Amino acid sequence: MNAFELLRADHEKVAQLFERLESATGKAKLGVFDQIKTELELHTHIEEKIFYPALERPAETQELTAEAYEEHATVKNLLRELSGARTPNEQWEILAKTLQENVEHHVQEEENELFGKARQALEEEEIEELGQQMEAEKARKQGGARKSAKKSSTKKASKKSAAAKKGGKKRSAKKPAKKAAKKSSGKKGASKGRSRKASGKKRSTKKSAKKGRR
Repeated sequence: MNAFELLRADHEKVAQLFERLESATGKAKLGVFDQIKTELELHTHIEEKIFYPALERPAETQELTAEAYEEHATVKNLLRELSGARTPNEQWEILAKTLQENVEHHVQEEENELFGKARQALEEEEIEELGQQMEAEKARKQGGARKSAKKSSTKKASKKSAAAKKGGKKRSAKKPAKKAAKKSSGKKGASKGRSRKASGKKRSTKKSAKKGRR
């Protein structure tokens, strides 16, 4: 897949996600936005790291490339503003629509102007090589994201199991304490019984001694 084919495929995927965003409601809308954010961040990353640097020197593409960087900055700012929302309120909806319009404008300018001039500035081999490099970088970034997601889920699971173990230990520690308390109370009861018996014996001996005097 050459550079233009790969980037067009990304553009199409994001366009489909924006269609889903328009029809989604409530929390589902935020879920679709998270997907859009992930795709746009990955797309802008491979363009700025690999594709745009190859177009900064040729005279045909210098101006359009500089403009593309600026458009990326606008998109990134909008993504930051939209991120972290708990509910898609009216203000959020307006920002989301602004993001969509900016992305669509960027895509049109890129596909209709920049790609054509880039074909003039670059050799076919360079276009193929750029596509391979961007594809490899995408795979690397996506693999890293999956690993970090697995690590975070593993950490959460280990924390839960540790908390469960602590809870189990606390319960088991309470049980013998209760038993010990019962034993001690039993001993106290027994000692009380012995003391009562002893006092009873003392009283009986006192009574018998009085009778003998009489």
